[in-house]
Amino acid sequence: MNIFLNHYGKNALSISQILKNPTLFLAFGFCFGLVKKAPGTFGTIAAIPVYLLFAQTPFWLYSALTLIATLVGIKICDDAAKLLGEHDFNGIVWDEIAGYLITMWFVPFSWQTVLIGFVLFRFFDILKPFPIKWIDKHVEGGFGIMLDDVLAGIFAGGILLLLLRFNLLSL
Repeated sequence: MNIFLNHYGKNALSISQILKNPTLFLAFGFCFGLVKKAPGTFGTIAAIPVYLLFAQTPFWLYSALTLIATLVGIKICDDAAKLLGEHDFNGIVWDEIAGYLITMWFVPFSWQTVLIGFVLFRFFDILKPFPIKWIDKHVEGGFGIMLDDVLAGIFAGGILLLLLRFNLLSL
């Protein structure tokens, strides 16, 4: 049983081609997006060590790194989609990484918030409530690939902050 696809996108790229191309390597979330089943979930798992690294920095630096990851992600996702020959191929998971960083942006670190942030982000990314679903269907290119996950991150982070604010989650 193989956990990887035989090829990726309409241009049928191999794993080797993806690993050798820095843009694709990043777009596939350091290879976590290569899995056949639930690549978005695995992409979000890839975001956790990035978050843990960023969380050790001052708030201003976390903010700058998250903004850079998001803005650069537009180009990464756009270029990856073109190389794959397919808009928003499910193995492109850089948007999940940026979305999770956004989820955790204003949240104090604890292992509880890491886990609940993960669950909330996946919830909003998978279910795509309005306007996320509309954006996912109507906004093209790298900006469109990134924007629905940015919004999922904002929704998830907002809920997480409310849980903390109303003491429904203890740290």
